Amino acid sequence: MNPDQIKTAITSFISVQLKESGASGAVIGLSGGIDSTVAAYLSACAIGHENVLGILLPMRNLTPEQDGDDAIDIADQLGIEYRVIEISDILQSFSGLIPDYDLGAVVSNGNLIARTRMCVLYYYANLLNRIVIGTGNRTELLLGYATKYGDSGVDIEPLGDLYKTEVFELARYLGVPERIIEKPPSARLWAGQTDEGELGMRYQEIDRILRMLVDEKLSADEVVARGVPDDSVSRITDLIRSSEHKRHAPPSTGGKT
Repeated sequence: MNPDQIKTAITSFISVQLKESGASGAVIGLSGGIDSTVAAYLSACAIGHENVLGILLPMRNLTPEQDGDDAIDIADQLGIEYRVIEISDILQSFSGLIPDYDLGAVVSNGNLIARTRMCVLYYYANLLNRIVIGTGNRTELLLGYATKYGDSGVDIEPLGDLYKTEVFELARYLGVPERIIEKPPSARLWAGQTDEGELGMRYQEIDRILRMLVDEKLSADEVVARGVPDDSVSRITDLIRSSEHKRHAPPSTGGKT
């Protein structure tokens, strides 16, 4: 990986996409994590800090204070305007109005948080004639590790061709603060959640398997033959297969009736 070439390619992509959209700028959700930080760095570089609006969408008793502080520090460092919108009351409205709302349905409730954040981002995008910059990386997109119509509901994915381990490498090249790089990645959709804990393995191992399966086009058996544990390969292939619907538009009948 050549970080300088990657930076040039991605900033050019953002600039071209914005111009072709006819929008006047971009909106990006800032979480204080590595993906949104790298995407913010590249967006500000591509289209100018004055054309990027960062939106922080914390939840009471869920979002660590340090995440908010980190996100604000990044916005200040880049010189981008930002808003802090606490979404707990919005989620409370949902829970109070949905008759079958279940406090114990961790994944469903977490997805509702992600979709609420998407709605706020698009409100500002529509209000200001801007596009929504996604923060998903290639690893997440291949595994379907994103909420459908939530954090995957965006206009462009500048990091979409970079594996997670490459995002870490690019972050260091861009000068992202080490405290953000070293922070365990988490979508903050429920207490104690971490990406690697939920996925069941570290990103280095995940990306190694994905490169063999996707880039080298090896079969699962061939990956196992290279010394990768069978259960790890099965876990990754199952995630790719079960999330296929997230990478395509909804199916239709294929013709008029």
